[in-house]
Amino acid sequence: MRETVHNVDFCVVGGGLAGLCAALAAARKGIKVAVMQDRPVFGGNASSEVRMWVCGAHGADNRETGILEEIILENFYVNPESNFYVWDSVLFGKAFTQENLEMILNCSCLDCTMDGNTVKSVKGWQTTTQSYHTVNAKHFADCSGDSVLAPLTGAEFMLGREDKARFGESIAPDTADRKTMGMSCLLQARETDRPQKFIPPAWANKYESDADLPNVDQYMNDDNNFWWIELGGDKDSIADTEEVRNELLKIVFGVWDHIKNKGDHGAENWALDWVGFLPGKRESRRYVGDVIVNQNDVVSGGRFPDSVAYAGWTMDNHFPEGFNFKPGCEDITIQHPVDEPWGIPWRSLYSKNISNLLFAGRNISVTHVALSSSRVMATCGILGQAVGTGAAQAVKTNTDIRNIDIDALQQTLLYDDCFIPNIRRRISPLAAKAEVNCEIVRNGCDRGEKNLWLGERGDFLEYRFAEPAAVKEVRIVFDSKLNRTEHNMRCSYPLNMAQAKPPETLIRDYTVSCELESGKIKNIEVKDSHTRLAVHKIGERIKNVRLIPKTTWGDKKFRVFGFEPV
Repeated sequence: MRETVHNVDFCVVGGGLAGLCAALAAARKGIKVAVMQDRPVFGGNASSEVRMWVCGAHGADNRETGILEEIILENFYVNPESNFYVWDSVLFGKAFTQENLEMILNCSCLDCTMDGNTVKSVKGWQTTTQSYHTVNAKHFADCSGDSVLAPLTGAEFMLGREDKARFGESIAPDTADRKTMGMSCLLQARETDRPQKFIPPAWANKYESDADLPNVDQYMNDDNNFWWIELGGDKDSIADTEEVRNELLKIVFGVWDHIKNKGDHGAENWALDWVGFLPGKRESRRYVGDVIVNQNDVVSGGRFPDSVAYAGWTMDNHFPEGFNFKPGCEDITIQHPVDEPWGIPWRSLYSKNISNLLFAGRNISVTHVALSSSRVMATCGILGQAVGTGAAQAVKTNTDIRNIDIDALQQTLLYDDCFIPNIRRRISPLAAKAEVNCEIVRNGCDRGEKNLWLGERGDFLEYRFAEPAAVKEVRIVFDSKLNRTEHNMRCSYPLNMAQAKPPETLIRDYTVSCELESGKIKNIEVKDSHTRLAVHKIGERIKNVRLIPKTTWGDKKFRVFGFEPV
């Protein structure tokens, strides 16, 4: 069989949102990256193959930004009908067009080469070409969800639920076991203008009454993605996946049969549009890092000095039995609110015993309880950006991943529009010493109404220098409406569905205007902008620089968090 060898600086195994963001972040920092993904599409649980929307931290102004927000905003712009295949193309396009990034799709990692406790290469089988791919790299990141590199490398990992006593977790079980949260096969429905008939397959389960189903109030509404069709937490979450998937499909078609044919559930004109044959997983192997984050860290805000990301989803700890949980028809999860975003340390993102192995996603070094808050995909995405940025730093400074400059990593992530609780971005010395007509745009905080410049037609932001200064670039952060309620994608398609569009708060057309040392004016004209973070290259000595907003996507005010020459 043919074998292709890739020689890169950084190899990412797994192309969900964590893996994609890791690969993009590293490649954008100028190192050579390969991403090996066992599916034809990126996105993992967010892709068209599973169709879970991207969830993240609760609370005002806590939405995840960085590369993830960039991707979601682009989808709002190019995908008004919320078509999942267009969403797939947005994710694919980010990787496909990214310099320094090699995509290896439809390729399952099946082996690796070790030198002591160091990974030298990974090997995968690509089904479409019937060929092997070997990737040699300096550093590796396992973003596969199931931690495929753990058994291949000998990395320490955890599986199942820890007992109360081990980490002093009040909501952990009294006795440790191998149980996990389960997996789901989702369905999507589409409303039509006429009645739709549904004939279930003969092998579908039969649910004659509402009492046969949990969450009986969750039928036809815009916010029901049937997440509660969940099984497998009481089985082996890896080895038994195919068996669990088969059982889930029996439930899926049985549930839809019930909705359509067993009572009035408002579904007469609704048709089954799609069923997921690939289960979306919540939990399997979790790596052991230098720090294992637990419930106590979650509730205390995770104030780690090496925090590089954060989580803030409820401790949403699903019963292992999922759909088969029996005590009544109550909610099948145990939810424990998280009062504030909690920091995730760098030390929980690399292996304790493998020297060059990083990880991001639902497989990081956390307990089962802490995982219930960190497992959602927006968190996974920003974890990926942190890991990719850290790997690039390690490569470029020739530093062990354990000894990288954490302050430099934090400041780089903040500059790239990531948020880290309790850590403020330092503004550039150039911006600090210049004269600006609005102080708020250089305070180093890019979220929250109190940190926002509000302008009207004819207003502008301006820096003036005492003498001409060499400006490399200008960094701008717009308001993408972090407290919006819209999901990145839909779970159903009603006839009256509103089209997706960029948030009205974003500035659409604007000019960056510089007066050069020579006295000439250099203008950068931007039209149809739909990004939150914009970085414009200048590369000139200038006397002043202005941001001149012209139009928005609907808001009457011009809204800017940050404007800074660097």
